[in-house]
Amino acid sequence: MESKNQMHSPEDSSSSSSSSSARKLELYSYWQSSCSWRVRFALNLKGLPYEYRAVNLAKEEQFSPEFEKLNPLHYVPVLVDGDVIISDSYAILLYLEEKYPQKALLPADPKLRAINLQAASIVSSSIQPLHMLSLLNHIEEKLGPGEGLPWAQFHIEKGFLGP
Repeated sequence: MESKNQMHSPEDSSSSSSSSSARKLELYSYWQSSCSWRVRFALNLKGLPYEYRAVNLAKEEQFSPEFEKLNPLHYVPVLVDGDVIISDSYAILLYLEEKYPQKALLPADPKLRAINLQAASIVSSSIQPLHMLSLLNHIEEKLGPGEGLPWAQFHIEKGFLGP
């Protein structure tokens, strides 16, 4: 994997070594991954320092034996919190909200919370996966060149517009 591993905290976004003995969260991430962006936003909004572990998907580093131990599905992001390993952005966000309740990401009101979770679920499971390059390439292999983008646009619009 890339050697650009950095400590991040809201106060200092540059590389640094922590003098704190507290265990730091580790985030295995790719800069261009929208799923990883969600987790980085949450970590920063909550003020949680973390060590960024770059996984270059363009260089297929997600298939390395080291990364496969963390996530056999070979996807980013992966959050490591001590002996806890979570490899799905939606699950990571819920974990962070429960374990680190300071600076809540979700409203306390149950109705508003449910609406927020519904929107997040639609994006993470019904919309976002449809624009993954591997899926679009598969669609084009099966249906022909130029077919992937219109297919994705149709289904993504359906997700945004709802029933």
